Amino acid sequence: MHNKKIALITGGSRGLGKEMALELAKAGNDIVITYNSSPDLAQDVVEQIHAIGGRAAAIQINLELPQSIAAFIEELLATLQERFGNNRIDFLVNNAGMGATIPFEKATEADFDRFMNVHLKSVFFLTQQLLPHIHDGGSIIQISSSTTSFCVYGYSIYASMKGAVEVFTRYLAKDLGPRGIRVNVVAPGPVETDFNNAAIRNNPDRKQLMANMAAFGRVGQADDIAGVITFLCSPNSKWITGQRIAVSGGINL
Repeated sequence: MHNKKIALITGGSRGLGKEMALELAKAGNDIVITYNSSPDLAQDVVEQIHAIGGRAAAIQINLELPQSIAAFIEELLATLQERFGNNRIDFLVNNAGMGATIPFEKATEADFDRFMNVHLKSVFFLTQQLLPHIHDGGSIIQISSSTTSFCVYGYSIYASMKGAVEVFTRYLAKDLGPRGIRVNVVAPGPVETDFNNAAIRNNPDRKQLMANMAAFGRVGQADDIAGVITFLCSPNSKWITGQRIAVSGGINL
């Protein structure tokens, strides 16, 4: 009989989400990841978790379409029952997202709607619809961005949606307090992944500029963030809720 805790990580096929999935698995949790367009990458993460003795599953969802959440939850519940003999999760990490550098004066309503659906509306309603399926005493983690506290050119839409998620996190923490569910937001600084067309990795000048802004003199790596997620899904963080945790190597101090 397995009584492992189960973590659901959206956008877990690559980048930060992949690293979070692997770290949480190493800490002894069962894992469900979602992916949008990369089934092969998602399956690779599942296999890596199997290789370290963990259990995992991957489910497709396109968070640009909030109306697809109900069908996703049905598939999730079936998967939980089939793979893990369970019908609830313990941890939800709302990590999925996409980036683009869009100058404010050129931003279109379509750009706005796309970012709103993925970064705010789907986060709001996926969390709401999952609430009956999250164990009391669980943990919800939203992934935000350091761009809510300082400005990056072309991020007016993205950062505005992340700012809304930070406020939503506080409200959710208050609402879910009676159930003992902790809700926190993690705000990474610049991280070298394939986010926004690998904007940092592919641009050495930009990478150096970002590195120079941090107290540690480098940009982040995915594993710099993943350990914090694992901590927030552990009993060690039992008295932390409603908080924004900047994981940025001391950017802009």
